[in-house]
Amino acid sequence: MEFSLCSYDGALPVEITIDDDNGRYTIRKSDRSGEYFNSPYELIAWIKTHFNEDEFCHPQEFRGMLAKLAEYEINGTYF
Repeated sequence: MEFSLCSYDGALPVEITIDDDNGRYTIRKSDRSGEYFNSPYELIAWIKTHFNEDEFCHPQEFRGMLAKLAEYEINGTYF
């Protein structure tokens, strides 16, 4: 599962990746810095703590991503 969100603070989008097949759980911020996590649940918790919909050009995309992440937390899958 991958998300690309336009952010007000940089030209590059924020890229969020949950790749269970390869054990890759990452966030690339718009300033090209990043965060790496050991589990998708750590990544989701970080997003909820550090990101706010007001930071993004399209808040509805951010809310949609949160809805998919919540479904992932409940079902353990994103299919």
